Amino acid sequence: MDWAIATNKIRDGISKKHLTTIFGVCEVDYIGRATSRLPLGKRLVLIKGDNSISIHQNRLVRPTNYMMNTRIGVEVNGDSAILVAKRLKPKESLTVKFDRIDDVQSYEMEISNDLRLSGSEKDLNDMLMQDLSMIEPGLKPLNQQEQFRKGVADIIAEDAQGNLVVIELKRRQADYASVTQLQRYMQQVEKIKGKTARGILLAPSIRKNAKELLENMGLEYARIDFELLPASNEKAKIKGLKKKQETLHRFC
Repeated sequence: MDWAIATNKIRDGISKKHLTTIFGVCEVDYIGRATSRLPLGKRLVLIKGDNSISIHQNRLVRPTNYMMNTRIGVEVNGDSAILVAKRLKPKESLTVKFDRIDDVQSYEMEISNDLRLSGSEKDLNDMLMQDLSMIEPGLKPLNQQEQFRKGVADIIAEDAQGNLVVIELKRRQADYASVTQLQRYMQQVEKIKGKTARGILLAPSIRKNAKELLENMGLEYARIDFELLPASNEKAKIKGLKKKQETLHRFC
């Protein structure tokens, strides 16, 4: 494709905040919190109306490189076209040098946030409050989404022996940060109530280093399979959750 035609189409798409795709042979340099380089190869560059840019190869779902909230410009430099995306905070840049552009397309699309989640952590949290006994017999809810100075605890409960239990829910694999998050909420609950509490990390699986940290801290892990079934009201259901639990009362 002629450089002038290609770069004019790219500029037009950016100025109109259209979804713009560029396919060609390029090399990519990123400078910012780290540095990286992609050697010369065929790639798809995707520019969206929210000024985000991503570089895709013919493998994997995630982009190889991406940046958000950028300022993007493109110029012809000799036998190449140079596309540069920059942002100031944090300071970083993505430079795409095209040796050849095969195709540029621009599509008018609304910029909207109309995604409706089914089976989000909030949905699962709400459903678990109906039957905490599926985690542990005798477990009863005290409060949900308890706001603290440094975050929000998913569930505060009481076990069969009257001990306070802080439950942190993850719908995907629990990691190191999940464990430290649970410990932080436990410490805040203990400070408020003046007594020790248990902590349970609830997730489909847990990373090895997170499991080791959890055990060292004296916290607990409970595996739960979030197999979600479709429902008529478009909300998800947890398979096996049936009974309705008693009405919860406030923790604080």
